[in-house]
Amino acid sequence: MVSVSDKRVNISQDNPSIVFDKTKCDECGICKNTCKFNVGVYGYTNEEYACINCGSCTIACPNKCLSEKDETDKLKELLKSGKTVVFQIAPAVRVSLGEEFGIRPGINVEGKVVTAIKKIGADYVFDTTFGADLTIMEEAFELVKRIENKGVMPMFSSCCPSWVKFLEMFYPDFIDNLSSCRSPISMQGAIIKNYFSKIKNIDKDDIVSIAVVPCTAKKMEILKFDDINLAITVRELARLLKEKRINLKNLKNSSFDSLMSKGSGGGIIFGTSGGVTESLIREVYRILYKRRPMGRLLNFNEVRGLSNVKEAEVTINGTHLKLAVVNGTGDARKVIEKIKNKEIYYDFIEIMACEGGCIAGGGQPRKYVTTNSLKIKRMKSLYKSDKKMKIRCASDNPDIKMLYNGFLGEVGGSSAKRYLHTSYVNRKNNSKQKNI
Repeated sequence: MVSVSDKRVNISQDNPSIVFDKTKCDECGICKNTCKFNVGVYGYTNEEYACINCGSCTIACPNKCLSEKDETDKLKELLKSGKTVVFQIAPAVRVSLGEEFGIRPGINVEGKVVTAIKKIGADYVFDTTFGADLTIMEEAFELVKRIENKGVMPMFSSCCPSWVKFLEMFYPDFIDNLSSCRSPISMQGAIIKNYFSKIKNIDKDDIVSIAVVPCTAKKMEILKFDDINLAITVRELARLLKEKRINLKNLKNSSFDSLMSKGSGGGIIFGTSGGVTESLIREVYRILYKRRPMGRLLNFNEVRGLSNVKEAEVTINGTHLKLAVVNGTGDARKVIEKIKNKEIYYDFIEIMACEGGCIAGGGQPRKYVTTNSLKIKRMKSLYKSDKKMKIRCASDNPDIKMLYNGFLGEVGGSSAKRYLHTSYVNRKNNSKQKNI
């Protein structure tokens, strides 16, 4: 039986992302308030516990009685499987993992992360910013086509699985507003199993695909597809490295492996609230103007920062876009209700469940209190990396061009639809769909 309380969040035993240890809990109520007000979820749906798997409660819990489902033992087994082990590293991981090893918050340790993962047995280590570039290629194209064809508007972003589940559970009438694009890790997982395997002449069933993520909800998301074998959080990776006496601080830098080595600067900023929108606008500009954006649209400050709802307007070659970035699902309810009542209108809305985006995800380090100051340090680090990149737009990435030319065909075409897009379910009255 699950221990039930009205003073804390209630976690089902079959929750694929989060576990609860009653022996550590003093029912302080912090997790409940975090879920109720920041996430906007706490309660029940169809007599079951409402959970979007975001893990915000695990960050907030002072006693660590709420935690991610620890799958480090499964990770060890996969590393010993004898198969080709391929890792991908999400953008926000590089500016947080170092904190677990005494490195100052916000320092970009991507090179050290690659070295560490090779040390534990990875054959290949890829950067999920490549998957973010794929997402933007497809999502920008989808937005332009919706505008041209007078499709369902506003279009919602779809790369945050907790936000997607939130909408499926509470606002299923808006499912058609969601972009059909898979998330970056899911797109990259599909390409690893179906393209990389062919290039390397490896049976895709002989590839173990592992994603290192800042988010507990990715454990839930990967159950929907068969492209990724395991999603581990920053905290899980840190535990394994410490167990193996690998100190990130002492490691030299290594580069990501080729073919899916890196994405653009726009892919890097996917890890922060507003990053998806900023990357999207760069690519929409490229589609509509046939040239690279400059100035304001290359550093789109209106959508940066930690405000609850950030708004911006831009006109690109005669196409006027009204944009919103919602910083947490707690505020998503307010925005959706206003849309329902026709009080506001947007063309595109980015929503992330965690306040600050993936840099404050539920699988991030708990070594430091996740204050706004910490979030800003992580965010600034990603923006700094973006600014240093020679390639800042997805369509300028030569590996992206090679993938479309040699495998996917046209952006938004039949192969892209097969590997890079998805559909959604109405979870409101379907108890079997609560956790996957």
